[in-house]
Amino acid sequence: MRRKGPNPVDKHVGNRVRMRRLMLHVTQERLAEALGITFQQVQKYEKGVNRISASRLQQISDILQAPVPFFFEGAPDSEAEGRTGVANGITAFLATTDGLALVKAYVQIRRPKLRRIIVDMVEQLTGR
Repeated sequence: MRRKGPNPVDKHVGNRVRMRRLMLHVTQERLAEALGITFQQVQKYEKGVNRISASRLQQISDILQAPVPFFFEGAPDSEAEGRTGVANGITAFLATTDGLALVKAYVQIRRPKLRRIIVDMVEQLTGR
């Protein structure tokens, strides 16, 4: 019998927790300590393997200084359950260390023409 994977909404919320945690330079250990749980539990939340309860999400919201709705922005709706869209791919990318570093570096570039050159180069590398 095939085991069912994480719910797409749980996975999305977990990715948003990870993204916000990385934005604030908070380790999984520090978040876990503030929540009174193990860092392994934080890992499971971030992967969507374990669901985050409403009260736990409120705690995470307070610790990571983001309103609760932030964690649901761009979440898949019930009709699109199981399908991943562009927004979910972007959220997953931003939840990685490299993704966040790339975006932070990119927004530091002040010259619009240079930004456009970078976008064009990346699009050429991907075959777009």
